Amino acid sequence: MTYCLGIMTHQGLVMASDSRTNAGFDQVNVCRKMHTFVDPGERAFVLLTSGGLSLTQSVVTLLRDEFREGLGLAQANTMYQAARAVGDCVRRVSDLDRAALERDEFSFNINLLLGGQVKGERPCLYMIYPQGNPLSATVDSPYLQIGECKYGRPILDRGIEYGSTSQEVAAIYALLSFDAAMRSNVTVGPPIEMLLYRNDALEFDCYRRFAADDPELAQIHRSWERALRRAVEELPKIHFSSLCGPEHVTGTAPEPQEATR
Repeated sequence: MTYCLGIMTHQGLVMASDSRTNAGFDQVNVCRKMHTFVDPGERAFVLLTSGGLSLTQSVVTLLRDEFREGLGLAQANTMYQAARAVGDCVRRVSDLDRAALERDEFSFNINLLLGGQVKGERPCLYMIYPQGNPLSATVDSPYLQIGECKYGRPILDRGIEYGSTSQEVAAIYALLSFDAAMRSNVTVGPPIEMLLYRNDALEFDCYRRFAADDPELAQIHRSWERALRRAVEELPKIHFSSLCGPEHVTGTAPEPQEATR
């Protein structure tokens, strides 16, 4: 399984992915799911991948081949065009592999997150579906997830606000979201890769890889658990009555009266 996350803030983007892949309980491996495409000063893209590893590798290979030839992401004039270029590669891989996969009862399972900026427009964040169509993050919904996202979503819903959450704080929220996912699902695991993209940088210069034994990751985990327990203990107390419900009310019920016409 996979967990990938992109957060759009007023200062830039936070992109993060885990590195665990599995093909059953006895086949757990580490594989990078974050891929960058950069033309310094002109465009910078980061792609996060989820789904069948052979499928995502095929899409990334096609994108890199096109990028080297000055096509696809290399010639996109907007982030929407970039998202469409990624979707085109997804459809090409679908044409090659979907029928054979579905014939053997495997699904064409691939989802992608694309973040970045093209010179002259603001940074954007997109999700690309298995059909190749893109969905954009917005100011009102400033983050997107793919993979095993349900455990890491609640803290993002409560904490991320486009206009007031700084990029640095959003990075902490991202780590806490991954912490929740890893705590509840063993198929999500480190190393965690995180990349911060600053508005108008048009290059990537803020990257971090958190291994399983990373001391900062462990400190954040411990501090968060202590703070959460302390916050719960400081909440207003719940007051209970001595009764468990109306079926436990004592006394004699009145006799039913005969209906009158």
